[in-house]
Amino acid sequence: MISRLEEMKLLALCMATDNREAFSRLVVAYQEPLRRFILNLTDGDYCLTDDLSQETFLKAWLAIRSFHGMSGFKTWLFRIAINEFISYKRKAANSTSASDLSTVTLADESTSRHSATEAALDVTVMLKHLPDSERIVTLLFYLEDMPIKQICKITSMQVGTVKSYLSRARAHMAKFLNNN
Repeated sequence: MISRLEEMKLLALCMATDNREAFSRLVVAYQEPLRRFILNLTDGDYCLTDDLSQETFLKAWLAIRSFHGMSGFKTWLFRIAINEFISYKRKAANSTSASDLSTVTLADESTSRHSATEAALDVTVMLKHLPDSERIVTLLFYLEDMPIKQICKITSMQVGTVKSYLSRARAHMAKFLNNN
């Protein structure tokens, strides 16, 4: 990770001079947590994760001058990623054949990847069964270790809504564990 001061310097270079090297350093600093987050949103679909990550960084580069610094760059980047994921889900829902194909791909990859331990399988399956809003909040809170206030900025949700989604997600996961 980079310091807040370094982040601000890199952002200033990107905005003032279209410095690709500066943006590249931001990408290197944030690509791992962003890809991990998106990978969990996509239920382990590596190809889709690559596409959504690339689109997220591309949109961030194209809109870098619209970043006002009201939140951290990571917060802004994760917001773009969520928007890309939601946009993908809408397009997939409108195309039934694409939805059927992605479901087959996810099932095949999920089977081969999660044979390591039952615990990892349970978590993956539990997350897969959560509604998108609950999954997003759960991943940001537990996997990315973000405070609720930052999650509110990323998701544009109120504190109570975030807490409610976390509570519902925990209840859904507890119910899932009790049934298995």
